[in-house]
Amino acid sequence: MAMCTAPALAQRNIVDAANRAVTVPERPQRVVALSELDLDALLALKIKPAGATKGRGQTAMPRYLGAAANAIPSAGNFAAPVLDLVVGMQPDLILAGGMSDPELLTQLAKIAPTVVTYQPGENWQASFRRIGTVMGKTPETDAFLADYLARADALRQRLGKRADTTVSVVRWNPQGPSYMLRDSFASLVLADLKMRRPAAQMQPGAAHSRPLSLEALAAIDADWIFVGTLSSSGPANDALAAARQSPPFRQLGASQRNQVRAVDGSLWTSPGGPLAALAILADVDKALAAP
Repeated sequence: MAMCTAPALAQRNIVDAANRAVTVPERPQRVVALSELDLDALLALKIKPAGATKGRGQTAMPRYLGAAANAIPSAGNFAAPVLDLVVGMQPDLILAGGMSDPELLTQLAKIAPTVVTYQPGENWQASFRRIGTVMGKTPETDAFLADYLARADALRQRLGKRADTTVSVVRWNPQGPSYMLRDSFASLVLADLKMRRPAAQMQPGAAHSRPLSLEALAAIDADWIFVGTLSSSGPANDALAAARQSPPFRQLGASQRNQVRAVDGSLWTSPGGPLAALAILADVDKALAAP
């Protein structure tokens, strides 16, 4: 694997999310993002990365980022970057959110300064602030978060009584549905809206439950159900389509009220960042806003 030498830049020292001391450029010019949150945060700060890994469970960049991410060169799959591709991007900084493999981090650090921007389960707002600090964009990060919270408050006011309904967030796998736990990304956005979750979904944790059988579907019921799959096609989508026609699914209260909404599972059931948070607000607005 060939190494490349970047131009000398002013530098500063930071401590990353893994408590590692890292010397980073004062003003990074070519950044590679190795997680959805890293990519999302850079785009929210109006920084186009030199490369990024694909969305988890996807063959391209995260779908919810749309055209903003389409032209970004791929550095490989999530959690499995191709080192030669990263070298070819000539980065002066690598953002490696959620990464814990010490051998991989060592290999990446030989290419460019590598910052672990968040630990799994960390609140996305704290992670975004850390990325803003690393990029020298703290004022812009603060302004974005203030605007986000103002939008969440305005949406809650607009929803009125509908904001007090219960909301279930479900990822459908080929093996069946899993619900997202209290500290998952989408759950935190819903908490900013002060929306309530079913009791089972208030268990602590940033991931999801084990897959449920169709006979246990009551655990995903609520006033509203948002359900998605990581991929836009494939076995999980086929399983969801079949389940929606089954008697157990049709007996759910949300199903009988026609309050089940299909959403992008890669947005709602994966770790996300600031643009993902705005996208979830938009989905809730579209689903629950009075006609």
